[in-house]
Parts: sequence; structure tokens; C-alpha cells
Amino acid sequence: MSPAAGEQLSGSHREGRSVEARRVFIGAGCNSVVNNVSWGACGLVAFGTQNAVALFSPLRGEIVATLPGQKAPVNCTLWLPTKKDVLQVRGRETHYLLSGSADGTIMAWKIGSGKGEWSHALQLPGMHKKGITCLAGRMVSDAVAIFASTSSDGIVVIWEMTIEPAPGGDCKVSCLHSLSIGLKPMVSLSLAVLPERGHLILAMGGLDHKIHIYCGDKAGKFIKACELKGHSDWIRSLDFSLPVMMGGEKHNLFLVSSSQDRTIRIWKMTSEAASSGSSVQLRKGTIEMTSYIEGPLFVSGSTSYQVSLESLLVGHEDWVYSVEWQPPTLLTGDEAHQPMSILSASMDKMMMIWRPEKNTGLWINSVTVGELSHSALGFYGGHWQPDGRSILAHGYGGSFHMWRDVGLDSENWQPQIVPSGHFAPVSDLTWARSGQYLLSVSHDQTTRIFAPWRNQVNPGDMIYWREIARPQIHGHDLNCVTFIQGSGNHRFVSGADEKVSRVFEAPLSFLKTLQQATLLKPDISEDFDNVQVLGANMSALGLSQKPIYTHAGVKESPSGNSNDGPDSMETIPDAVPTVFTEPPVEDQLAWNTLWPESHKLYGHGNELFSICCDYEGKLVASSCKSQSAAVAEIWLWEVGTWKAVGRLQSHNLTVTQMEFSHDNAFLLSVSRDRQLSIFSFRKIEGAEHRLVAKLEAHKRIIWACSWNPFGYEFATGSRDKSVKIWCVEDASSVKLLATLPQFRDSVTALAWMGRDRASNAGILAVGMDNGLIELWSISGGRASAGSTPDSLLSVACVLRFDPVLCHVSTVHRLRWREPSSTDEESTPELASCGADHTVRVFELATRRQQQLRNQEIDKDEEPTSNSHES
Repeated sequence: MSPAAGEQLSGSHREGRSVEARRVFIGAGCNSVVNNVSWGACGLVAFGTQNAVALFSPLRGEIVATLPGQKAPVNCTLWLPTKKDVLQVRGRETHYLLSGSADGTIMAWKIGSGKGEWSHALQLPGMHKKGITCLAGRMVSDAVAIFASTSSDGIVVIWEMTIEPAPGGDCKVSCLHSLSIGLKPMVSLSLAVLPERGHLILAMGGLDHKIHIYCGDKAGKFIKACELKGHSDWIRSLDFSLPVMMGGEKHNLFLVSSSQDRTIRIWKMTSEAASSGSSVQLRKGTIEMTSYIEGPLFVSGSTSYQVSLESLLVGHEDWVYSVEWQPPTLLTGDEAHQPMSILSASMDKMMMIWRPEKNTGLWINSVTVGELSHSALGFYGGHWQPDGRSILAHGYGGSFHMWRDVGLDSENWQPQIVPSGHFAPVSDLTWARSGQYLLSVSHDQTTRIFAPWRNQVNPGDMIYWREIARPQIHGHDLNCVTFIQGSGNHRFVSGADEKVSRVFEAPLSFLKTLQQATLLKPDISEDFDNVQVLGANMSALGLSQKPIYTHAGVKESPSGNSNDGPDSMETIPDAVPTVFTEPPVEDQLAWNTLWPESHKLYGHGNELFSICCDYEGKLVASSCKSQSAAVAEIWLWEVGTWKAVGRLQSHNLTVTQMEFSHDNAFLLSVSRDRQLSIFSFRKIEGAEHRLVAKLEAHKRIIWACSWNPFGYEFATGSRDKSVKIWCVEDASSVKLLATLPQFRDSVTALAWMGRDRASNAGILAVGMDNGLIELWSISGGRASAGSTPDSLLSVACVLRFDPVLCHVSTVHRLRWREPSSTDEESTPELASCGADHTVRVFELATRRQQQLRNQEIDKDEEPTSNSHES
């Protein structure tokens, strides 16, 4: 499906290995920085998500790959050739992507069309000492590109990229020139190719409220030409148009600038043959009005350029973070046509398209789109699709918003489906008890549900994963979550950086939306008639989500849609719980998909850290951050009454993870104090328990643990880079069975899946601090509560995931969704989440299954994401 999907195994694998991993889904939010997103001429959108560069296909509305390599958050991206290089884009099989990060490094990626091989081309020499804030460039010929980078260190560097024309050719990048700007750094750049052969113009703007114009040539030597004054605050975005023919044969170049002073300025640069300075001075002195509007005059080569202010656009009510000319189109005869159309995006939650009015030539706002949700916090940037039919914004909350002009006779911009995900580290995730969807929690203070959405019209079509609900929007970072097993409605318990656990129950609107997404008949246990809650409302200043009842639904709905005038935006409207027949967009997710909170669980003395539920859905165990034995207690809660029915004392520091054995006989806990503890439970009323064993298991913090589904073996993983396999003997002691070979980094996540009960065989997934994932097969060594192991344990590494498929930072949690016993073709799926803001789902298959799947994809799918989607 994706360019990365063809690279399942790293080079260290032997051909004999029969298991392969395939990317099914990546959910990720966009870094909250201004120049982070770039829509390439190849049709793909690139954006930074923590330390990775993610690529998404607007056609499919899904992320197709993440590119590892950067060691710090990605601030900006740039495609070469750009959307303006329409002459150089034709027939091109290879595109290049540049990314700049917060530690000053710039990387180049080579992206091939056809089947799409992503490769890390090179890392540029370290010219910057601080974070890169903007990249701008243009192709000056079919094989040479000039681009500029600016950084917080007050330096602008001019680079040359030479691309070998051969299909498999590499690129070379060299530094041409370095410009020292001074104490006030530049934060926006734009580069243009002047009509005069070989000459370039560079505009830069930043903290000194001025636009600095530099002229140069292909050799990279740029000289300051002039300054443009007018803005009264930081300049956030600049963009040159292609040369426009107006008023005879003169070439006019337009520069658009936007600022935190909420205005947009269009500067016109009119070319004329270089003349003597005296006549220019005379003209300036005689025409006062013109001299006020006209700016400086500068010379590039043998041509002089007169700068004038073409228009001042006022319409946004907050900082204008980006402006972009509509990409040019290619006319017959190798001529590029520049549409007179500008897209602006602002923190006032609006994007506007500005065009000159036909009769008067005055620039007016012809299209306005935006997010009316009070939960949106404004746009950081707006971008055109290469063909100008779609526009994309990215917002403060890591979200994308896309509109497409679907009108036939007149413009009609409609919201489109885009990828979504968390914009901060994802701390925990869990599968629903049915395995139909995935629930994740994050430090971005949201809980999100992702599920595969099936096409109702044609169920045989490709299935894409979507975010279908956002059950919890909170005021604290969320740390842990567990699904309540057993029968009854869908329920989960989450813990955040507060002393309270919160219990949530699925409303009727979600149950019906889930039915639409999966196209499955509801469970017998899901009796819609018994669910009285339609949705939930969030109070303006509270943390609790109050239920909206079904009998009140008719009254509630109109108030959510009402518009009482300009001030209605400032008030918090009622949510309108909705049954979605197609995947919801950001505005709907943020407000209309909340779940009601049914209970709060008070008791812990510090912030919640870990939580789990038994397999019968009768007990929930929770732990909090702790520096002492008294606070490190594990609390037990009875599902239903939600009373505290036990407090387990054993550890001295924070309990990092807990898990019940699959028959609920034991609770395993691991802690920062390097100890593991086993508690036994008797199946009587309440929760009678006792401490069976406690021992120091590792030399460093133990981050993870997981039980074998078929027995009483379990695994622990630690910062000491080791994984140990243990078993409970005679229901009273713990024995070490095996220690896996040393891993390359701290082990932070474990998940054990059973494969064959007869041979006690299973697969242990191991996640590490460097983001990599490995699978180990474990078999033999069977133990039951009253016996010792009856055979030796055998362990072997089955698969090391290709780094292209993996996280780029710490793996926080791994969870298996085992294949359905009724569906013979279903394969196990592994969900993972990490500090790189992503949620990922992998499908495990044998080589034969994978070959058959790839053949099906080749038949069904449109040309891959690297082809010209525009």
C-alpha cells in the first residue's frame, strides 16, 4: 500500500525467516510550527511529526510513510522541484525533500516514483548552530536547484543541489554563500528566478519588521539590494509569484508578505532597462502621491526594478502566518501561467483566497473557509494543491483541514478527509474488547479512537483507518488507559496528571457510528435500547463531560447550530452528538464525539501513572507516581460499584506497569524500584489477595511486563537493555527461565501473544527507547500454578522491524489484536504508540500471505503515492 510497505525487513535478516510486518496505519499530528508543511509537485504532503518527516497522500487521506533520521523536532520542509517549477516537473521520476530541524541540521530525502523507493539521500554540512526556521528554493535548470535556509542564529545560507539526470542518480549539495543578518534573525524566506538569465532574487523577513531584498546569481553570491518598510510587526511569510506580463512587454514580479500586524501586502516589482539615477530622482521629487506608494529602485544585472505597493489586504483578525500564490499552470509552448490568486492563513481560524476584482483590479477576498469550533486555536499555515483545486491548513492542535472546490459552475469549497493524530507523546493505547477499534491517550490531553472505515457503497474497496471519535478532551496530560472487559456497554478508565481516575461509557451516537464504520451488526450485548445517553457536553471551565440524554436530544440540537450573531463564537455551544455515515472531520471530532464521564475514582495521593483491568471486567487496578512505599500502593476498584476494594503494598517507588494473568489468578506489577511483585487472587466476593513473591529482577528501572496468555510465564523489560522470562512455581515462588540476548537500547514496552496452546508457543513483541521493535518466538517451558516447567524454554528472534516502519523515539506501549477464531484469513495485528506522537498498526503475515496481499493491492489501488497525484 505504501512506499514503505515494500521494505518489511531490514538487511540483517536471513531468507529463511517466514514472518513479515506490513504497515496498516499511522496516526500522527503535525508539529505546531509555522513552516512545517509542504505540498509537493509530486502530489504528496510532507510535514514534521516530532523528529520524523511524515508523508501523506491527500487522495487517500492517509499517512503513507514516516522518514527517520532527524535527532530533534522537524521545523520546516521543502520539496524540490517546487510547485512553481512547472517546467522542471514534467516527466520527472525523482523528487527531493528537504527537512530542517530544531538542532540546526538539514536532511535531504530522495523519493522515487513508480513503486516508490524512499531513501535518505544525505545530511547537509552543519552550517547552522540553532534551529532551522525556514527553507525556500527553486530549480534554476533541470539538474540544479538553489535553496536558502535561515535559522535562529541570525545566519542565512545559500545552497546548491546538483541532481544527476540518470534515473538512479544521486544528488550533491554544496554551500555557496552565508549571509550574516545580525541580532534579529529572519523567520521567512522566498526565492525567485528573474527573467534575466541566471539572476535570482531573495526576499527575507523577520523580527525587524522589514523585508530585505537580495539579488544574486547562480554562483550564490547575493548582495543586498533594498529594504521594504510598511509592516509594523514580525514578518511571518513571503512568497514570490512567477514573472507576470502586464502593460506591454514588461515583466512584473509580485511579492506577497504577511505579518503579525494582521495585514497582507502585495509588492509589485516592475522591470525596466537600467537608467541613470538622476532621472529616477527627478521623477520621485515631482510626483508626491506616487513617491509615497512607490518604494525603492534596485538593479539586478542589466535590468532595474521599481518596487511599489500594489495592495494592502486587511481582513484577518489575528496574526497572518502564511501567504502563498496559487501554483502556476503549464500552457502550450512551454509557457507557465501565473494565476492572480493568493491564499492566506491566520490564527483567527480562517483561510482566505484573495483575487483582483475583474472591473476595478482591486484585490478582494473572494473565498473564506475556516473552523468555527471554539476548540480550534487558529491556523499555522495554508497551502495550495499543485493544480489549485484544493487548499490545506494545519493548526495549532496538530490538525489538518482540507477543502476542495467541487463546484461545477461556481466555486463550492467542501471539507475533505485528512489524516489526524496526536500532537504530543502518546503514552498508552488499548484495543477495544472486540478488537474493532483502537483507543489511545496522549500528553496532548486527548483520548482518540481509530478504526478501519469500510466503504458502504462498495465494501470490497480498500479499507482506510480513520479517527472516528475523540471521547475525552481534558485539561491534564493523559498517562494511562484500560478497556473494561466482559459484557455490557463499551467502557474505559483513564488516568492523567491528576489524582483521579475517570470512567467513561460509550454513548448511543458512537455505537451507531461504529456500526456504520465496521458495517457489522451490533453485538447481542450491545442493546441500543438500553443506552439512554446520546453524547456528552464539556463545560466551559470544568474537566467533567456531562451526558446528553436521548429524550433531550431534540431540544439540544438546535442550540448547537444556532448563531446568535458575532458574539456567539465566544460562548461555548452545546455539543450536537451525531451518527456519522462517513469519517468525521476535525471540527466534528473536537466537539461532537465526546463520551460522558460516569464515575470518578478518588484515592491516590499523586498523579496517575498506570492502570489495568482483569479479563472478566470485575476489577481495575491503578497506580500513581510515587517516591515512597505509602504512596506506591496499587488500588483495586470493583467495576460497577466503583468502590475501592483493596490496596496492595509492595513497591517503594512508582509502579510503571501492571497486568493480570489471563485466568485472573495473579496480578503482576513492576516498578522504578527494580522489583517485580506477584499478587494472587481468590475468586470469591470482593478481591481477596496476598503477595506471593517480590524480588529484584533487573539492575535498572523495569518499564514493562507481559503474561503468556497460555500459562504462568511472564516477561519483564528494563532500562538495563534486557528482557527476562520468568514463571510462577507452586503458586508461591518465581523462577527465572531465560534472559534474552542484550538489546541495543532500553526496553520500554512488551506484549506477549499466544500462537499455539499445545506447544505453549507465542510471540513476544519488544519495543525500545530508540523506537525500534523486535519480535521473538518463545515456546516450551510450560508452567501451571501448581507445577514446575515440564520442558526447556526456547527463544529466537523472528523479526526486526525495518527502521522505516518503526517509531523514531521511545516506544511507550505495544498491544496485540489476535486474529479472529471465526475468520481464517485474518492475521494478528500489533498496535504501538510512542514519544514521536504516532500511533501505528502493523499486520503480521507469512511470506506467502504477504505476496498474495501485495498482488491484490497492485490490482485495486490507484498509482502509488509517488506518482503525479495532482
